[in-house]
Amino acid sequence: MSQLIETIKCHNSQLYNIHWHNIRFNQARKEYFGLHTKMNLTNFIKIPSSFKKGLFRCRITYSKSIEKIEYLPHRYKKIESLRLIEDNDINYTYKYSDRENLNCLFEKRGICDDILIVKNGCITDSLTANSIFFDGSEWWTPDTPLLPGTQRAKLIEEGKISVCRITTADLSKYQKVGLINALQDFENMPVIKLSEVYGLRK
Repeated sequence: MSQLIETIKCHNSQLYNIHWHNIRFNQARKEYFGLHTKMNLTNFIKIPSSFKKGLFRCRITYSKSIEKIEYLPHRYKKIESLRLIEDNDINYTYKYSDRENLNCLFEKRGICDDILIVKNGCITDSLTANSIFFDGSEWWTPDTPLLPGTQRAKLIEEGKISVCRITTADLSKYQKVGLINALQDFENMPVIKLSEVYGLRK
């Protein structure tokens, strides 16, 4: 079985959305590894003094047990264009540490900054984020993500985004795309105009 990872935003010693990370972590342990005992990640994360100031990705690698916890400095990337890349066989049901297939798709982005992956005609995710779409009044997220993210779950529960089917043919209904993940919420997510989304759109 592959190793899985959980990536948590750690900013000035604060761990963000830990509730949602615990839910996904324990769900993956149950479904992927067959483990039914629940664990609380906060019992295992001890932030070293050298990582208590600044913005870091707390990256937890685990299989049937937690194998490694590391802290990686994080800087937000400027993303202003996306290329639609089709792959009907891509699978990322769990947050696998092996991202080779995703990275191969990313290499097809050409001059664009990032990709939006299309599976069976439906919009899914970018390389590292769930996508959300603004129609002029509300934000919507596809009901076909490759990996339902923790930020996505939080925003859905808060009523800040809604879920619907979004195909490539639907893109003309929207004005812009946001990319959300554990480190990117409404305040710091990249927002891309639909005119800067290239590829399969018809």
